[in-house]
Amino acid sequence: MLNFKRNRFRSCVLGLLNCFLLVFISCKNNEQKNESSELAKKTVWSEADAIIEKIGIIEFPDATFNIADYGAIADGVSLNNKAFSDAIAACSEAGGGKVVVPAGKYLTGPIQLKSNINLHLKAGSEILFTTDKSAYLPAVHTSYEGMEIMNYSPLIYAKGQKNIAVTGKGILNGQADKANWWPWCGADKYGHQEGAPQQKDEHNLPTLFKMIEDGTPVEQRVFGEGHQLRPLFLQTLECERVLIEGVTFTNAPFWVIHPLKSSYVKVDGVTVNSHGPNNDGCDPEYSKYVHITNCNFNTGDDCIAIKSGRNGDGRRVNIPSENIVVENCDMKDGHGGVVMGSEISAGVRNVFVRNCTMNSPHLDRAIRIKTNTLRGGFVENVYVKDIEVGQVKEAVLKINTYYGIYGVQEGEFIPSISNINLENITVENGGKYGLLIRGREEKPVTGISLKNVTIKNAETPLLVENCEPINYINTKINEVNYNE
Repeated sequence: MLNFKRNRFRSCVLGLLNCFLLVFISCKNNEQKNESSELAKKTVWSEADAIIEKIGIIEFPDATFNIADYGAIADGVSLNNKAFSDAIAACSEAGGGKVVVPAGKYLTGPIQLKSNINLHLKAGSEILFTTDKSAYLPAVHTSYEGMEIMNYSPLIYAKGQKNIAVTGKGILNGQADKANWWPWCGADKYGHQEGAPQQKDEHNLPTLFKMIEDGTPVEQRVFGEGHQLRPLFLQTLECERVLIEGVTFTNAPFWVIHPLKSSYVKVDGVTVNSHGPNNDGCDPEYSKYVHITNCNFNTGDDCIAIKSGRNGDGRRVNIPSENIVVENCDMKDGHGGVVMGSEISAGVRNVFVRNCTMNSPHLDRAIRIKTNTLRGGFVENVYVKDIEVGQVKEAVLKINTYYGIYGVQEGEFIPSISNINLENITVENGGKYGLLIRGREEKPVTGISLKNVTIKNAETPLLVENCEPINYINTKINEVNYNE
């Protein structure tokens, strides 16, 4: 009997010790898990800081070349092509510096930047780009909707240059409107008249699509005169160390700021106020180490759209856009706040978005990913945090792998979308959907995480197809908790 009591006592003690041990291990595991989670979070956002640090500061020689000294006339009527080109040439020959545009209105054709030159617009200055289309010829190596071509020169253009900038407090006015450039998009609301030439005509986009399918070299894809493909506003092609700072863009023919195959790019304190067709604010494409900060976007298309080529041309170039930080920006009108696609065939990775506001009855989505099986491509490692959304029309987060504006676009290139993270997001009016996700059955969307997200007043909280279970942490849509 005594042995029985001793054994029972020993069992109880051992049981209690095991319980204490299990509780200790569990607490320790949770502690380690929390520490790992915090460490992972710090590591993720320290990556964004490291990208910004790597871009660094772009500096220029301390020399000034005023376009007025080269014959520029600030009457808004006289053509100043020669004054701009002479001032830029003199600055370049001197080893670089600042080409200054003083207060006044200056009409000009396209401006070509060279290495080590900062085109600086003083307060009160406005550059008006001529509506004479012949001024943008001969055709240069540029692009259209993610396809490389020879076409009308961008209004501001640089190819293969290093250390270039457009800065200051002045205005860049593309003078595109319903009487100039915009009608070529083919839409009545932008001035197109029935029967007039437009971009969808056989000799324009269909011909370009066929050239790409046939593997036609870029230098033989000649458009420009006799064609209706609009020029970009500012394009840097194959450039390194680019600064766009402080200036205002308005009345753009097409995409506004387009770093193409460029690296170490900073867009800081810029205002884009342009509501024409395809008037995206900033479109990094095939580009890496890009910092977009302190900007205001009020656009006719996506505010920021990260791209990497369209269909076969994107797969030919095969340069992903990566290591991109967007912060402290304000988005108003536009098809999307921060967007990836639709020209995305080479893929996008490592995108960081923080401390932005998005609010307009004419802002369709906050965060958007768009592709299809002709585009293919991938989107991975997207981190979004500390975003205030007042109002969107369609969705807070939209992922669409069936995107198409030229009819059905089905092919053999199944897109891959993974590791998309939203944290600390507040939305007052969520539009038609809180989340709208349409993946593919062959390859569902994976790794969607929402933490500390509150979406109010969404007509339909969720429409999710072909997506692995979403990780909800402290997330509420229309006062309903969606949590683990």
